[in-house]
Amino acid sequence: MSHSEFKSMLDLFAMLFLDWRTGILMLLLAGAAISDYRSRRIPNWLVVSGALFGVIYNTALPPSLHDNILFPLAGLGLGLLLFLPLYLVRAMGAGDVKLLAMVGAFLGPGETFRAALASMVVGGVLAILVVLVRGTAPRMFHNLASLFQLGFLDAEAGSAPSLRITDGASAGNMPYGVAIATGTIGYLVLRQLGYL
Repeated sequence: MSHSEFKSMLDLFAMLFLDWRTGILMLLLAGAAISDYRSRRIPNWLVVSGALFGVIYNTALPPSLHDNILFPLAGLGLGLLLFLPLYLVRAMGAGDVKLLAMVGAFLGPGETFRAALASMVVGGVLAILVVLVRGTAPRMFHNLASLFQLGFLDAEAGSAPSLRITDGASAGNMPYGVAIATGTIGYLVLRQLGYL
């Protein structure tokens, strides 16, 4: 990489971090990730104040001329809906769902969907690393097999499949706020550098 290419890359990073919308979002995500890692909780004040800032900022200074208040509200709603099913089957905490909703208030619906996909990829990689480090991979595979088997038996019996494992049978949990923060920031950086 030449000196001018390196300087151009640094300029792109600076634009990303110095932009109020993405800079504050990344700070909030870093705070949420640190809190989730330390205490397994994402503070409500962080996601509510972040979502309010995202809605107000994107309404006052929309990313494009045709955007209005529906831009951040649609992103917030989509962020909430994308991870809500995972919360309902106890695969994710409420704070994680609210965190992605906050991301949506900053990024709008299109980019929220892409940030959620990046977060799921990072979350999958982190989950595999967690079960390998903790030595709980056999428990994870047993749980997955049980879910598929019970779901199939429920469907055969004509009832709605149950997607819940018994309490205490978990292969472990992980702070998914870290995955959301890493995935979203990674997506923003790659988009800024022109890779996405």
